[in-house]
Amino acid sequence: MRAKAWVPLWTVYIIWGSTYLGIELAGETIPPLFAVAVRFVVAGALMAAVAAWRRGTRVFRVTRAELAGTILVGLLLPGANAVLFVAERRVETGLASLIIGAVPLWVVLLRFATGERPDRLSVLGVIVGFAGVALLVRPGGHGDLEGLLLVVLASLMWGLGSFLSARLAMPHDALAATTLQMLVGGLALLPIGVLAYSPHQLDPAHYSARSIGGFWYLVVFGSIVGYTAYAWLLANVPIGKVSTYAYVNPVVAIALGAAVLHEHITWRILVGALVILASVALVVRRESEGEVAAAGEAYTGSAAPELRDRTG
Repeated sequence: MRAKAWVPLWTVYIIWGSTYLGIELAGETIPPLFAVAVRFVVAGALMAAVAAWRRGTRVFRVTRAELAGTILVGLLLPGANAVLFVAERRVETGLASLIIGAVPLWVVLLRFATGERPDRLSVLGVIVGFAGVALLVRPGGHGDLEGLLLVVLASLMWGLGSFLSARLAMPHDALAATTLQMLVGGLALLPIGVLAYSPHQLDPAHYSARSIGGFWYLVVFGSIVGYTAYAWLLANVPIGKVSTYAYVNPVVAIALGAAVLHEHITWRILVGALVILASVALVVRRESEGEVAAAGEAYTGSAAPELRDRTG
């Protein structure tokens, strides 16, 4: 099992780390809001077909409470991806990946705000981690300030969606839940994506081959392959190992940004990266240990708290 787990684990490491590059390429000539809406509609439809083929159509039977929870989380997570799509027109991919990598810190902060009391090491990790984010976002820093603030908003939306997904009624099957969230988010964003742009901007004849390639990479690899691997990991591998993607993805994104897009890696980015990734590693480890202690052998991976949902 350990050897078998490394293939899907590295799949999530590489593919979800490379989605930042895919977003940048797709957004070069495809209007961002339109691109993200179509991405989730197409990916959700394909995922629905895969889930129905593997597990039958009954997997999509949900209660009203589960449907309500799925709609809310589906609006937040793909919505966060839409904000990131827009922001990456103004912010380098490596920098964006670091700020998005702070999602586990937002989850701990939201837990604290709602009356829960994470342990002191987790709180310390959050404080230090957000200091790293502030280093990257501060005025006069590296990158467009408004674009950076949009990335922070996307990170917060992802954190809130992940936080709520662990506390609201959700479909028992993780693959079905992810599929429904994609469809909800995509269908909600599609009218906005169509109305926000002129017919000329929506004409596929004006899309470059590079953007089209980036778009389909996000659909096929970022969504279908990545989420299928992630769903398998949640059901078969301890959550502590699965959650390591949270601090490996930014490393992959930074490397690809430098290699493919020739993005500059400054000392400020390096220091911010070390601070944020170390803090996220600490928080993820502490939170994972807490989940294991609380759930014991009863944990099945079908609803991994705060780490199940991501729209990479």
